[in-house]
Amino acid sequence: MRARLIVCMSLVCMSLSFVLLAAVSLPAQTFRGTILGTVTDASGAVVAGAKVTVKNVGTGLERNTETSADGSYSLPELPIGTYNVTVTQAGFQTSVATGVTVDVASERRVDAALKAGEVSARVEVSAEQLPLVETTSNVLGGVLTQNDVKDLPINGRDYTKLIFLNPGVAGSPDQITDSPGSFGEFSMNGARGRSNNYLLDGTDMNDGYRNDPAINQGGVFATPSAILPIDAISDMRVLSNFEPEYGRNAGAVVNIVTKSGTNGIHGDFFEYFRNDALDARNYFDQSQFPKAPFHNNQFGGSVGGPIVKDKTFFFLDYEGQREKVGVVSLDCVPTQTQIMQAQGAVTGAGGTLSQVGADLLNFYPHNPSGYIPGITSNDAGCFDANFNFAPDYVANAPSLNNLSSLIAKIDHSFNASNNVSGRYFFGDSTQQFPLELNATGGQLPGFDTVTPTRVQLVSLSLVSVLSPTKVNELRYGWNRFAEGFFPQDQNFNPSTIGLCNAPVTFSSCNSSGLPIILLA
Repeated sequence: MRARLIVCMSLVCMSLSFVLLAAVSLPAQTFRGTILGTVTDASGAVVAGAKVTVKNVGTGLERNTETSADGSYSLPELPIGTYNVTVTQAGFQTSVATGVTVDVASERRVDAALKAGEVSARVEVSAEQLPLVETTSNVLGGVLTQNDVKDLPINGRDYTKLIFLNPGVAGSPDQITDSPGSFGEFSMNGARGRSNNYLLDGTDMNDGYRNDPAINQGGVFATPSAILPIDAISDMRVLSNFEPEYGRNAGAVVNIVTKSGTNGIHGDFFEYFRNDALDARNYFDQSQFPKAPFHNNQFGGSVGGPIVKDKTFFFLDYEGQREKVGVVSLDCVPTQTQIMQAQGAVTGAGGTLSQVGADLLNFYPHNPSGYIPGITSNDAGCFDANFNFAPDYVANAPSLNNLSSLIAKIDHSFNASNNVSGRYFFGDSTQQFPLELNATGGQLPGFDTVTPTRVQLVSLSLVSVLSPTKVNELRYGWNRFAEGFFPQDQNFNPSTIGLCNAPVTFSSCNSSGLPIILLA
């Protein structure tokens, strides 16, 4: 028994050792970038032991390493931005590559061919002279930088619209949205829309229920319930046939990095609006009916800069949206005369119409201004004698979408070997839309669905340079997505009109709003 136990323990130790050793050589899932390359001399021979230093132009962050025996070097986990790469070695002139752009989850090759001479002599090359084709990875997809994002017109300032600019992306056919006819989330190379993985600053950004993005997820009628401010996006990369370190889903990986502060103050303020006063009527919107109201305002601003130069930086961004619209539809509702006739019919049959019954009949909208001109009664219900739909009421169901989004980020360098980054996102919204949005449903005022949504995301990352060849990252993420669906009359107390009182009670009277009434 003891011998068997020792053997088992040995196998466990060997297995753990293998896992730990394998983990050292495995690539990591990253939202930063890498600068790598090979250093040679004028004859093409590799140069070992050369010192390579990279410096972030915006923040002053410096990292350095040395070339290995084969002349190669690699500096992983670099915050995205623009860098200068300096290579020095005794007996050779100093080589400097300026303006090297590091994108999210990408590797940028910067090779250096040293010339014999004094170290004080400098040979500079610009980023335009470096190869643009990525030769170190076979991952497909595309990268959108902050310059691309800010210059493109985007409906609703919704970053998910930018994803469709990548090759292989199309609307998802699985209809995972509340909007009739909408394509829902995007599909990468034919995969389901719910097979995509969304990362924000390296941490999970998926709604655990639907596996849709927690931010900019299509809420009621596919309108985003929380918005990731466009001005807060630094880089976004959409990956397909990605490497195994990402895992989790079979679709695409959407890797988004938010902006950070730099040594210079930067920011902007904006206001966009749309108004029905500036809109023409729809071709099928007849002039005798009221035009649907539409008021949309999007506003906000961002600011970033240093707290301590070259050490600590901040970035803040706020974006709000106030949308007030109306859904105009043709419906059939009882007129005041019909309600009175119904009351008389009940009392004339020998019974007495209670006050509760009268209040229920009066619960329906019967504003005379809403009836179609020339129609005062529709005795055949919603159909004429030929059984054609014959509406008698123009309904204007008020709808709204009010949201606020805030993002805050802090970056700090303890020293050249230890850097920490923390980001918090808060989104809060209230949406109200008609209960039924398809052609067969009703859209009467007073029967809307109210959907409050709150999204909170936290990301923390500590990067430690253990040696010129070893880098460790400790990352933490927290994701909370809360959403509810409530009737518009949730504050209505049924007991105010006599419902729920003895001798008649309803099972749903303990809840808010008009209870469900079933006729036997």
